[in-house]
Amino acid sequence: MRLRDDQLSRYAIKSRDASERSKPEQRSTVRTEFQRDRDRIIHSNAFRRLKHKTQVFIAPTGDHYVTRMTHTLEVSQISRTIARALNLNEDLVEAIALGHDLGHTPFGHLGEEELNKLHPEGYLHAEQSVRIVEYLEKNGDGLNLTWEVKHGMRSHSKPKGDIMGKTNDEDLSLEAQIVRISDAIAYLNHDIGDAMRAGILNELDLPSECRNVLGSRHSQRIDTLVTDIITSSWAVTGQDSHSNSDIIKITMSPQVTEASNQLRDFMFQNVYLPEGQTEVHKNSRRIVKFLYNRFVDNPDEIPAEYHVRKESPSRMATDYVSGMTDYFAIRLAEQMEPGIIGDSRLWKI
Repeated sequence: MRLRDDQLSRYAIKSRDASERSKPEQRSTVRTEFQRDRDRIIHSNAFRRLKHKTQVFIAPTGDHYVTRMTHTLEVSQISRTIARALNLNEDLVEAIALGHDLGHTPFGHLGEEELNKLHPEGYLHAEQSVRIVEYLEKNGDGLNLTWEVKHGMRSHSKPKGDIMGKTNDEDLSLEAQIVRISDAIAYLNHDIGDAMRAGILNELDLPSECRNVLGSRHSQRIDTLVTDIITSSWAVTGQDSHSNSDIIKITMSPQVTEASNQLRDFMFQNVYLPEGQTEVHKNSRRIVKFLYNRFVDNPDEIPAEYHVRKESPSRMATDYVSGMTDYFAIRLAEQMEPGIIGDSRLWKI
């Protein structure tokens, strides 16, 4: 059962205090503003496309590999558990979590890297997530979300390094901080599972120090991380009258943080970086580059919905290509340039 505003921590963002939308709307009598944002995200085209977007392993054929959608649902579940335990706004974290990866490209982070090189303004999937809900959905009308949800979506990414992903954004809500760390908890653990499905790792390959602290199974690691965050961040509940408001933030204990960072480094060295050098990944980069250049040179081939704002060919090409699913990008590139995808057996299509 979700908590009412008057039951939430004094540090929580209250639903009644949600900012006005860019286009004023009458408030609902049955849903909070953040619940309305959640529902708009779930019913968006960009959200639906997440089911066919890659997490780590490109265009996987196995039924149990993680996609952007299943990742997003895991982030939402972890975020809501933490928020509820800490008396924070569960509706707000749910909306941020469900929208945080809408701007991800086909072929995972390598697609993002390629578009960042190609587009003159660069490319960050967190920024694109906000652009989608502001300008691209509903044929250019956008979803008209609240500022709090869009700010959390824009701020969810973390640089490689400390898993807590320290930020200098003093306005970042506790709810948005929860989604940032829940994102890392989710991908770190489900990527281990996918690597095991692919035969790259087994449980005993994981550093023994990490297994000793976090646990040796998926469920144990998730439980350890979530429980540690709740315990370490208890001051945000507002129930401790002696807490120092200057250090009210979402955090983890030093021991768990160290083990998590070690596990993250292990995954980069043994899964993420090696996977990025496979033939499929090299072909994926070529496909993204080909499609982007094709549409920049031939903007008339970009669907009409991207022409609504009369923007530059590079902007429209970036919006169109970044929204593609893995298989749509593969099929379209092969249709336009037969042979560009290389050996079709690599894609299992």
